[in-house]
Amino acid sequence: MSLSHERNARSKTSPHLTLGDITVVDHALLKRAVGAMALGNAMEWFDFGVYSYIAVVLGKVFFPSSSPSAQLIATFGTFAAAFLVRPVGGMVFGPLGDRIGRQRVLAMTMIMMAVGTFCIGLIPSYHSIGILAPVLLLVARLVQGFSTGGEYGGAATFIAEFSTDARRGFYGSFLEVGTLAGYILGAGTVALLTALLPHDALLSWGWRVPFMIAGPLGLVGLYIRMKLEETPAFKKEAETREAHERSRPKQSLAELLSRQFKPMMQCVGLVLIFNVTDYMALSYLPSFLSATLHFDETHGLFLVLLVMMLMIPMTLFAGHLSDLIGRKPVMIIGCIGLFALSIPALLLVQTGAMLPVFLGLLILGALLSTFTGVMPSSLPALFPTRIRYGALAIGFNVSVSLFGGTTPLVTAWLVDATGNLMMPAYYLMAASVIGVVSVLALRETARQPLLGSGPCVATKAEALALTRKKLKVVPAGKREREVVVQRKRA
Repeated sequence: MSLSHERNARSKTSPHLTLGDITVVDHALLKRAVGAMALGNAMEWFDFGVYSYIAVVLGKVFFPSSSPSAQLIATFGTFAAAFLVRPVGGMVFGPLGDRIGRQRVLAMTMIMMAVGTFCIGLIPSYHSIGILAPVLLLVARLVQGFSTGGEYGGAATFIAEFSTDARRGFYGSFLEVGTLAGYILGAGTVALLTALLPHDALLSWGWRVPFMIAGPLGLVGLYIRMKLEETPAFKKEAETREAHERSRPKQSLAELLSRQFKPMMQCVGLVLIFNVTDYMALSYLPSFLSATLHFDETHGLFLVLLVMMLMIPMTLFAGHLSDLIGRKPVMIIGCIGLFALSIPALLLVQTGAMLPVFLGLLILGALLSTFTGVMPSSLPALFPTRIRYGALAIGFNVSVSLFGGTTPLVTAWLVDATGNLMMPAYYLMAASVIGVVSVLALRETARQPLLGSGPCVATKAEALALTRKKLKVVPAGKREREVVVQRKRA
């Protein structure tokens, strides 16, 4: 709710909601917002997907070595390096989005992502310019990582603040549909190039094509984002800030870490299980199949592509289900499923036969869908409106940098160092234990207003109905107090 209404509730001067406290969501604006954020996420993960799927080729182009395992580790090392600057990007773009608005900052991140990805396609090979080639690759990846630091947190915040309380899980799941669409486009492009081009052509110029597609995609995404309006929650927060404080409060990292320590740690734990599963299933295993298990590369990409296509309806269903039964039950199902099924799934993958490999990947994809469908609505609900973008961007990217982006690198190293092909399963099981603890520590947020914002409904009739319901102020420890609408009529 707005801070002004929160004060009124505390002082008991306004025992009922008024229409001014409730946002009636414009469905056309909501669809545009969801589409624009999904496209931006698709742009981001198109690059990450391409980089993962073509990692074996990139290793030969930028890191010549007699050992395929060493090439793969070096390539994923550069992949992981970009994640080191993501928290820095979050610290810059997140608080900036809380001050000047979500829409402006998300336009900035779109530009930087497109430029960084496009430039990778222009870098000469190691055989042309020597050590400068991997250095330039690293620089381009750092630009991508910095911009990505402000992307997911802002996009999730944008959709969450535009969505109705009753269907925030469903609308938020479209953000991850964008992720899957980017992966699918990336996998499809790489699979097509691998199938059509001779290996020498793929090594000399074919690998550049997917990265150069990012230029036109970025321009389209930028145009769409520039046409968006600011979120209703941010507009109300800005009005309250101007009316009551006369100036914009400065956001500091110290404030986020001290006053929001518990939700930040919850965010880190949730993102850990989400991203470890994501990068293991969709980034590492395709390369693991071809480089370690010597599974046909084209067939492997086709299977991953098929699994991701099936994940789209599963992700939307998980988001819808979380609106019905709650966010926590859906995520708990995913965590327990990972602990119980990671070993069977990897044993199926290791058979090297098409159908068992597909079933193993599908099991992991279905479990991943319980996170992709719910996280975009669960994470923004951890923080109040006035610092939501900044807190989420920092917490999300710290966790991704430490645990998500390093997953392919650490897993490849563990497999190479131990010779144990079950290491990916053990890694997922360890992450699932942390995930269970993190989910159990959450409060349920399904069908509730976001912290610091008023109720969001689909129709004026719903808004009128809410004005006839009682309010109860519920303490939330040292965090912001939130106003919860009781289901009993006054």
